[in-house]
Amino acid sequence: MNEPITVGLRVDVDTLRGTREGVVKLLALFDKYSIQASFFCCVGPDNMGRHLWRLLRPAFLKKMLRSKAASLYGWDILLQGTFWPGTVIGRKLAPIIKATADAGHEVGLHAWDHHAWQMRLEGWDREQIYEAIAKGVEGLTDILGTPPTCSAVAGWKCNEAVLLEKEKFPFTYNSDGRGDSIFRPVVKNNICTPQIPVTLPTYDEIIGQRGITNANYNAHLLSLLRPNALNVLTIHAEVEGIICADLFEQFLQQAQQRQVRFVPLVQLLPEQREQIPVGKIELQEIVGREGWVCVQAGARDV
Repeated sequence: MNEPITVGLRVDVDTLRGTREGVVKLLALFDKYSIQASFFCCVGPDNMGRHLWRLLRPAFLKKMLRSKAASLYGWDILLQGTFWPGTVIGRKLAPIIKATADAGHEVGLHAWDHHAWQMRLEGWDREQIYEAIAKGVEGLTDILGTPPTCSAVAGWKCNEAVLLEKEKFPFTYNSDGRGDSIFRPVVKNNICTPQIPVTLPTYDEIIGQRGITNANYNAHLLSLLRPNALNVLTIHAEVEGIICADLFEQFLQQAQQRQVRFVPLVQLLPEQREQIPVGKIELQEIVGREGWVCVQAGARDV
């Protein structure tokens, strides 16, 4: 018999279409299988189409071709904010975001403007970082009626300045990087809010690499789960909620047959927060993703 395994399930919602279609489908799917998850939402303008300029970068072009991005995401996502101003997601689709919280799921902040955060963070000073977070918190608060209690940066783009600015908000935890255990990052002698890092690769990072196809993707992902260890999976509303919805439902079925239990990330936090180990963050490149991401220092198999 398989050992029971707990997996923190995180849903990143990056775009207008992901909110409008992907979130709605995932809510129905989670209700069907009695699953609750953590949804991290973007509430500002959908300018994701501006990433097309990154096709000039060989690494990004290779990833787009490997993951068949045009069919994976759809041209309406890939062109958002390119030829016209990006639609403000929270203003257009507030009822869907509110319905997610009303269904019992945890709803946290992903970003105000996903593209701006992912592409410009390195050039921002602390005031600009604070303003970007504050706009997102304000937008999500207007929708939910209460401030969000958790956050997860866009594209795992987090540095020490971001950690310090997040301390000005009432987040119970953040999920800003990759790693293998829950920790409290130390920055300039300040012990910051706990981080729950993502431990598992995302679909777009591994599909088309090392023989991984849709035919064996679920089996590969299940093989990475570990009993008595931190397991955190990120799915995307635009991927598992739309184009790969059938594949993801099969994954849920296979996982539950193996006694895998999915929970919102907040349920992974220990009751005694002061007992959470302290640690550092590093900026590293990881397989399948262009550019650096935030990584827990000393983490294995990231």
